Amino acid sequence: MDKDFENEKLNRLAEDVLNLAKNTLTVNFRFLDIALGQFEYAPQPDADIATDGFYLYYDPCFVLSGYKEEKDAMTRNYMHLVLHCIYRHMFVNQNIDQDYWDLACDMAVENTINEMNSPSCSCSRQYRQLSELEKLTDKVKPFTAEKIYRYLLRKGLSPERLHRLRMLFMGDNHEPWYVPEENLMGYDSDSSDNNNKNDSSDSSDENQDDPNEDSQNTPSDSDMPQGQNTPKNQQLSPVTKPNMSKAEREQNWKDISEKLQMDLETFAQKRGDFAGNLSQSIGALNREKYDYSEFLKKFSVLGEAIQINDDEFDHIFYTYGLSLYEKMPLIEPLEYKEVKRIREFVIAIDTSGSVSGPLVRKFIEKTYNILKQRENFFTKINIHIIQCDCAIQEDKKITSQEEFDDYMEEMELHGFGGTDFRPVFAYVDELIRSKELTNLKGLIYFTDGFGIFPAQKPKYDTAFVFIDDEYNQPEVPVWAIRILLQSEDI
Repeated sequence: MDKDFENEKLNRLAEDVLNLAKNTLTVNFRFLDIALGQFEYAPQPDADIATDGFYLYYDPCFVLSGYKEEKDAMTRNYMHLVLHCIYRHMFVNQNIDQDYWDLACDMAVENTINEMNSPSCSCSRQYRQLSELEKLTDKVKPFTAEKIYRYLLRKGLSPERLHRLRMLFMGDNHEPWYVPEENLMGYDSDSSDNNNKNDSSDSSDENQDDPNEDSQNTPSDSDMPQGQNTPKNQQLSPVTKPNMSKAEREQNWKDISEKLQMDLETFAQKRGDFAGNLSQSIGALNREKYDYSEFLKKFSVLGEAIQINDDEFDHIFYTYGLSLYEKMPLIEPLEYKEVKRIREFVIAIDTSGSVSGPLVRKFIEKTYNILKQRENFFTKINIHIIQCDCAIQEDKKITSQEEFDDYMEEMELHGFGGTDFRPVFAYVDELIRSKELTNLKGLIYFTDGFGIFPAQKPKYDTAFVFIDDEYNQPEVPVWAIRILLQSEDI
């Protein structure tokens, strides 16, 4: 009984520390109040502090010792957890490199906390982080976990340096991120039950978020930031399954993130750079993702192709003929099928000095690789690839896949002057008048956006494709479609 009483007392004290951290953050950052109240506390020995987006798992001894060593460390760790959820770092593909992803996520949220410049989240580890962050923030823009992850993977880190950086930026245990959903059942049920009894004031918090689990293999480190332990390679105790699926938790945090973004767009005007930077990071996360290959299908038209038409094939007459006349069917399948494919199309390439040549080549290659697939092309096609800066530099007509192959091998870029989109539209209009193009469905214009747009809407659909590594929102006319891709997307 004495041991149970002692454990209950530790749980209550640790909950008080966590509630103090949450209340401190709520007072200082009122726009985060919904996000801060999402967790259901779940005490668990050896858990350090962690979340699956629904439960906040904590080791009472870890919380109390960390608070004793550095009072504001637990407040920072709480904010660290919340930002992981807002950025939805835990909802990742299981094939991701976990060590690099963990580091990238921790770097992103610790940098955000540093930008808050709030005394309530200030602790010793942030000052040791500054030199490392200064090296990266100029090279990685925007400073999001996805961008950092790709940069670190390209650069490569030695195991020793990776471990040192993990210890420097770590604020929580990521173990719950990587356990498959069917195995994610929560921690010890007795602890959870005790917690629910003790947390009557906090259990009213909205419990919504995502389950994922993690496994990490970092040995202990004497130079560890205060208030945190090294990651553990341990398994969760399967007992109480949370009442929200992974998809439901992800959607919940997505909703919270989008609401927070709207609040910050107003709040940033009053609060300054910190709110603006946080808004930009969330905006990059919430930006609509485009499937370029699916988008190209919007420019396809109906036509007949040599292909067995299973949809209109009568299996009854076919099998009846085989049985009646011995291998003599009464009906054969149709050899033609009406399909939607691309027949006429214009690809306009901005070759002005402000557009990167290598990216232009990669864009054409990606478009080519999508279009050359058999299900996208008719046998006879009429595609014009137009290069233009402030004037038409080249128009290459493609009528077959063989010509497309030859063009890709011999392609050269021309121009590199100023940018004016109008000559392309005037030129395409002339091709239509001369009957060179008779059934044009659309035009795709690859550009950086810095040019002069036509005043009137053309008679065909037009999409402007921007390589937007800075997550800006280039302006386009109301009649145009805007597609934002990143360089890694192509």
